[in-house]
Order: sequence, then C-alpha cells, then structure tokens
Amino acid sequence: MQSETTASSESMLPERSKEVARRLRAMGVPGEIREMPGSTRTAADAAAALGCETGAIAGSLVFLSGEEPVLVLTSGRHRVDTEALALRLGWQPLVRAKPEQVRRATGQAIGGVAPLGHPEALPTVVDSALADYERVWAAGGTPRTLFPTSHDELVRMTDGRSLPVASEE
Repeated sequence: MQSETTASSESMLPERSKEVARRLRAMGVPGEIREMPGSTRTAADAAAALGCETGAIAGSLVFLSGEEPVLVLTSGRHRVDTEALALRLGWQPLVRAKPEQVRRATGQAIGGVAPLGHPEALPTVVDSALADYERVWAAGGTPRTLFPTSHDELVRMTDGRSLPVASEE
C-alpha cells in the first residue's frame, strides 16, 4: 500500500479540490479530502493506494443523455450497463462524454470528477451497490484526491437517485 498524505489544511489542496472541500463542509459532510502521492484515476489505482476493495471506490462517470450531461457514481467492482440504466430512468440513450465535455460539465478532469463542486448540479445516479460498503471513497476534484463518504451521503450531497447500474444486479 502506498503512503498517503492527508491534507492538514484546505490550503494544501489543489484549487479544484479546495472548491470541493468547501462544498463538502457547507453540506456538513465530515470526510476530509486526501491528496495521494500517485494517481487514483482508476478504481483499481485508488483501491490499491487506500488498501480497500475496488468496489468501495465510487467511480465518477459522465454521460450524455441527448445533450444533457449526467453523472453516474458507480462501484468500482463493475461497469455501467448504459442501455439498461437509460431504460430504467426513461432517459435518452447514454453516451460516454468526451474529456472536453466532462471538463465543461464538471470543471474537473476525467479521473478526478467529484460528486459535487460542478458549475451546475448534474442529474446523478448513485450505484446502489455502494451501499454494501460502510465507507466508500469518491474523487476530490483531481486525479490524485479522494475523500471518504458513504452511499447515503453521496445520494444526499448530489440529490441523486440510488439505483443498480450494472446489468448483473
């Protein structure tokens, strides 16, 4: 397991993570953003750095439903079944957003998209499989920052909907 550097103050964080930290604090979310020494861009990288199960990593994926960006927070243990999810929600087909579309919608880079801190709130789906873990980890606004949270906090902070997002569920 890699060692981690816990940001002892908000001033040590990258600018995008500072905004996420301010929003978390304003919502009463107790988790502190941690900057890791290496990339946590993928669920496997994040789980290895934290010493936790890959399924406890809340991967942030941005899709387009028509022209509207939507955020799906999925357990790192599986892939999103976009066709089934779009049908379940009554949305237009979900198409993976390109890096520039992700940045435009969230103000953050792929691999570091936090559940909040975007220019405008995005419709959000939180993978119900994340409820299997007492603690989950979500991106903190950059590919090297994470914070601890829970499934229920993710639903609350995003005003999201908890649904299964993988076809096997």
